[in-house]
Amino acid sequence: MKRLFPILSVITAGLLAYALYQALVVAPTDALQGDVYRIIYYHVPSAWTAFLLFLINFVASIVYLFRRSQKADMVALVCAEVGVVFCTVVLVTGPIWARPVWGIWWAPGDIRLTSTLVLWLIYVSYLVLRRFSSSAQTQMLAAALAVFGALDMPLVYFSIWFFRTQHPQPVIGGGSMDPRMLHTLLISWAAFLCFAFLICWARYRLEVLQREVEQAHAMESLVGAGVTAKPSMPLTRGAK
Repeated sequence: MKRLFPILSVITAGLLAYALYQALVVAPTDALQGDVYRIIYYHVPSAWTAFLLFLINFVASIVYLFRRSQKADMVALVCAEVGVVFCTVVLVTGPIWARPVWGIWWAPGDIRLTSTLVLWLIYVSYLVLRRFSSSAQTQMLAAALAVFGALDMPLVYFSIWFFRTQHPQPVIGGGSMDPRMLHTLLISWAAFLCFAFLICWARYRLEVLQREVEQAHAMESLVGAGVTAKPSMPLTRGAK
């Protein structure tokens, strides 16, 4: 598996470079928005990738709640961390795209924007809980929070279907997107998925090592406490 990581890294770098070339050179210019629309090839794939990672976090959290599986807990933690990064990209690129198109950086009444921000805040809270809480119930509370946070994802996705928002109606699958644009968008998403997988893989291995070190330190502490307690017994008897 260690030999596979460098190979996948090279493939991912090639995909990212190819996706950038497709986005800047091959994909046609949008007739209404001009070249600024090209940010879609980073904004939308980042959103899809974040959603997928949060979905995996949701499933892994449920598995942990029922089975107390440490592997599931680590998968949930890693996917939440990487998912927050991609969701941050969404929240940053969105206003950059909105300013020249809508004339504003942020529309407070927009349901999709607000629900995406709430989703980001929920998972940031999840990570803060995991980082700073030392309670024995931290993992269980975090898993419950992750399940709660996942309920916001359908609202984010279906908001443009049922509410009036600044975002346009879905163009993918409706025939209104140029096939070359869709092709570039899917290539970008494939590159982002590979990149996210590599990050999750590296972060998971790091989390495994970190927990092994913590467990080893805990065992050393227990053994050390037992060694120091034994010599004190004869001394007590001698004093008597």
